[in-house]
Amino acid sequence: MTSHADRINDIGPNAQAFDIEEATKANADYRSVAWSGRYLQVTLMSIPVDGDIGLEAHPETDQFLRVDAGTGRVQMGKSKDELTFEKEVSDGWCMLVPAGMWHNVTNIGDEPLKLYTIYAPVHHAADRVHVSKQDAEADERNDTPPEWSVQPEKQAQDRHG
Repeated sequence: MTSHADRINDIGPNAQAFDIEEATKANADYRSVAWSGRYLQVTLMSIPVDGDIGLEAHPETDQFLRVDAGTGRVQMGKSKDELTFEKEVSDGWCMLVPAGMWHNVTNIGDEPLKLYTIYAPVHHAADRVHVSKQDAEADERNDTPPEWSVQPEKQAQDRHG
C-alpha cells in the first residue's frame, strides 16, 4: 500500500511520466486523480473485496479502464435495467465504456481490484483523492473538472443507479 505522501500528484496539463502499473498496484485509495489534461484524465482506483464502482452513466464522457491486479466483473448496457454486456476481467484486461452507457465494475476476487481509468473529456477535479466510495459520493457536487479542461458546451449530469 502507498501512503498519501507517495501517491502520484496531479500536476495539471503539464508533461508527466510515471510507471502506471506500479502506481496502480500501489494505490490504496478508492480513486486518486493522477493527471488532468485539457482533453483527458487519468485516475487510479482500488475497489475493495465485494465492492464496486457503482452503477452509473456519464452522458458526455468516454471511459477506458484497465485492470492491473485482482478479478472483477464489468456490466454495461443502454439502460440501468438492461445490462446486456457482462464479462469477467483480470490483470491486463481493459474495459471500454462509450459515453452514455450504464456500467458497473464489481470486485469478485479475494484481493483489492486495482485499475486505472482514462476519462475523455476530463471528469473529476484535478488532484482529487477519495479514500473510499463513500467519500467520493459525498464529494460529488464539488468534484468538478478544472477550468483549464475542455468540456462540452452543455454538460449533462451523470446518472446513478
